[in-house]
Amino acid sequence: MMTPSFRTLLSGAAAAAGWIGFWFAAPEIAARAGALFSDERTAGAVYFFIADTAKIFLLLFLMIYVLAWLRAGLSVERVRNVLLRFGKLPGYVAGSVFGAVTPFCSCSSIPLFLGFTSAGIPLGITMAFLITSPLINEVAVVVLWGLLGWKLTLLYIAAGLTAGITGGFVIDAFRAERWLEPAILAVIQSAGGAAPADGESRRISSAERHAFAAGEVKAIVGRIWKWVIAGVAVGALLHGFVPDDWFARVMTGAWWNVPAAVVAGMPLYTNVTGIVPVMEGLLAKGLPLGTTLAFAMSTVGASFPEFVMLRQVMTARLLTLFFLWLIICFTMIGWILNLCEMLFY
Repeated sequence: MMTPSFRTLLSGAAAAAGWIGFWFAAPEIAARAGALFSDERTAGAVYFFIADTAKIFLLLFLMIYVLAWLRAGLSVERVRNVLLRFGKLPGYVAGSVFGAVTPFCSCSSIPLFLGFTSAGIPLGITMAFLITSPLINEVAVVVLWGLLGWKLTLLYIAAGLTAGITGGFVIDAFRAERWLEPAILAVIQSAGGAAPADGESRRISSAERHAFAAGEVKAIVGRIWKWVIAGVAVGALLHGFVPDDWFARVMTGAWWNVPAAVVAGMPLYTNVTGIVPVMEGLLAKGLPLGTTLAFAMSTVGASFPEFVMLRQVMTARLLTLFFLWLIICFTMIGWILNLCEMLFY
């Protein structure tokens, strides 16, 4: 009779074998599906959609599980208490780095904001965390690396961290905590800046890690699958039906293309994993690198739905400052990357 440990090991081995088999079979399945269409553009779009969808979801299932297993036990309280140990300048860096490696999306903005500010963490450090968290996460980094390569991945990470660090500095430079909603200021004052203790630490068992990791896979994939499919569909349409040099002819060299891309991205709403295949399609059709990254960052980090949620805790003045800084930051990042692309490539 099989023990629970052996049964878990056997199930894991079967899942790994299935994952590897489908990883190598996906390109062939996509090629066969594309071959069913006589029109070359349609065939290319179908191949792109099936191949990228399979690749992204395989990476999602694998990396969410592995990273959640390693991250089991990490809580908002622990992140908050670590950030309290830093001063402002190193705190901006620490807040941005924590934002990049923790799985909190824009839907968590308000509870995170309240938890951090009530613990006495400076507003700039809190904002550095909130800016970076939706822009970068470990799963999206793996997907971005797999689809677009390590160079663009590192550029995107550097741009996201820069946005968070500089945003935190600007918020504190304006002493923007005075522009919080009065009810939020009352919560902060009543809390007195005291952070809750982590509680007694204990060793997390393998079974608990597995349960946590499996729950993360179900929750995260359940939340983002529709955005991934929508993003791949847009990328497939770009890949199949937009002429290869269209963006290069229309937008390359025009100073306005970056701010236009930033503004165009704001009404949209997706997460960074869903925007990666769109970036792939835009780059393949000649859209400049900086313009593509500025559009992606605006879509993920400066979307209107997030600002609607944050309006509950920020006054219009603070929200306007935050909003304008993101527009300026993303635009400057796009211009700099476009200039580097023109000079060195």
